[in-house]
Amino acid sequence: MLPRLLTAAGLLALIGSAAADETKWTVKAEKAEPPKELADPVRKALDDRAMTVLDDKGKPVCTVWPAKGLDTKATAAQAKAGLKYTHVEETTVVGAVRFDQEWRDYRKQKVKPGVYTLRLAVQLMDGDHMGTAPYNEFALLSPADADKSADLLEVKELFELSGKTAGRKHPSVMLLFPNKAPGEAPAVEAKPKEHVVLSYRVPAAAGGEKAALGFSLVVSGVTMAE
Repeated sequence: MLPRLLTAAGLLALIGSAAADETKWTVKAEKAEPPKELADPVRKALDDRAMTVLDDKGKPVCTVWPAKGLDTKATAAQAKAGLKYTHVEETTVVGAVRFDQEWRDYRKQKVKPGVYTLRLAVQLMDGDHMGTAPYNEFALLSPADADKSADLLEVKELFELSGKTAGRKHPSVMLLFPNKAPGEAPAVEAKPKEHVVLSYRVPAAAGGEKAALGFSLVVSGVTMAE
C-alpha cells in the first residue's frame, strides 16, 4: 500500500521543523577571565569559561560568561527530573554578556556595545504581556557599571536597573528557552520562529545534591508582538 500523500500544510510543517533544527551559527568556548568592567563581587560569581557565539559569516555576536554555580530551591528528586529556571531565586546573577557590536534584544530594543550582567526574571502574567513570548523566563541585561553587587535585588529594582541598558522604561531582555537535558559542551541551536539560542549547563545544588541547570539563551530572535 502506498503511503498517504502529505497535505500542503503537513509538508510545510515538516519543512519548517527541519529548518528549525539547523543553523550555521557556531560557538567558540575558551578560558577567559570575566570582563574587568564588571564589579568584583559579580566577577567572583562567574566562571572563566567564555562562550563566544559566531554568526553564519563567522562574525562574533556576543560572548557569555555563566555563573560558577547556582543554589536552587529544588529537591534532589526534582533535579533528577530536570531543573527549571523557576527553581532559582528571581533576580539571581546567572551570568554576564559582552557585545562588540550593536545588538537588538527580544523586545527589539537597541543594546549598545559593552558589558552587561544577566539576572534571572519572570515575565509578569498580565494583559500587557500576554502572547509576547513563548516562555516567560528571561535574563535581564543591566549595565556592568550600574550593577555593583551579586546579591539578590527587589524585582522592581532589577527592572529599573535593566531599563538603563536601552535607556527606556522597559527592561532589556534575553528570552530563555527550556533546557532540561543540557549537554556537556555548549552549543548553538536553532529554535522555531527564527530563534537561535546558546545552550549550556551550569553546576547547581539541589536538595544537598550536585546537579546541573540547563540554559538556552536567545542570542538572535525577537518577539512577534508589536
